Amino acid sequence: MYKQYELPFASNALEPTIDALTVETHHGKHHAAYTKAFNELAEKAGMADMPVEELLANLDKAPEELRTGLRNQGGGYYNHNLYFSTLSPNGGGVPKGELAKKIDETFGSFDSFKEQISKLAIGQFGSGWAWLSVAKDGSLVLSASANQDNPISLKTGNKPIFTIDVWEHAYYLKYKNLRASYVSELFDIVDWDAVEKLYISAK
Repeated sequence: MYKQYELPFASNALEPTIDALTVETHHGKHHAAYTKAFNELAEKAGMADMPVEELLANLDKAPEELRTGLRNQGGGYYNHNLYFSTLSPNGGGVPKGELAKKIDETFGSFDSFKEQISKLAIGQFGSGWAWLSVAKDGSLVLSASANQDNPISLKTGNKPIFTIDVWEHAYYLKYKNLRASYVSELFDIVDWDAVEKLYISAK
């Protein structure tokens, strides 16, 4: 059974960046619904014993009539697990250690990285995500995807370690149509220690 990431903080802990009602709605309703639907579809497809990354990378092996559902619901489950697991009321600041060195090496500076991934997030038409991933050769890669797609379901071979959710339910209750403000302020609560652990594991 695929388990929804449990928040290790109260729903109001991310304020003022993300308000309690958004966390309760986003995590407690949207993410919970994706998790429930994904479990049901994976069970029906006979793939519920596969790690979610493996399932998303092998959607072509699922029954054809279930593929779209698995892609959407499985993506929603996986994407939100990553998103929420890299946020913290004690977040913000800048990465340290190996991740910091790799970001500087790849993008020139942390500020340049922030600018580039923010541009992808803000510029994503409609609902979607911006991603920081690790490629098979250990390099860092930025990308964006629509709906609940991600670098795994898109078969890029890249392993996501950080994402920015730009579906309207992630920010609209507080920021309304000001997506750029949400993206900018999100960096105040990013848990870079968690992202670095994912980087080290992925590389």
